[in-house]
Amino acid sequence: MYYDYYNEVKNDVIDYIKNNIDLSEFDSLVDLQEYLYDELFVEDSVTGNGSGSYTMSNRKAWEYVGDNLDLLGDALEEFEEARYTLLQGAEACDVTIRCYVLPECIDNALDELMGESEA
Repeated sequence: MYYDYYNEVKNDVIDYIKNNIDLSEFDSLVDLQEYLYDELFVEDSVTGNGSGSYTMSNRKAWEYVGDNLDLLGDALEEFEEARYTLLQGAEACDVTIRCYVLPECIDNALDELMGESEA
């Protein structure tokens, strides 16, 4: 079964927003996006970057990463950390992918939430 990082991270962002964010506290969508990126980049429940692991399982991380080697390549190129990340193992690779897709997932999550609020 293919692991869809974009969908999974987007859903984690939505859960985080619903449980932790009061949208009325932000003056603009850009302010909210910037805040979310700064917070979620190190939030274990979204990226795992705070502790270094989202899955808390090397085996589970490898299952996710193994389905997404092309995405891992893109993330490693973007962050210019290929050697270091690969030496750290599957959990570091999983976290790297999650951080890489985070900006797009924040945008998609906000689009989905805004659509729900308008309905």
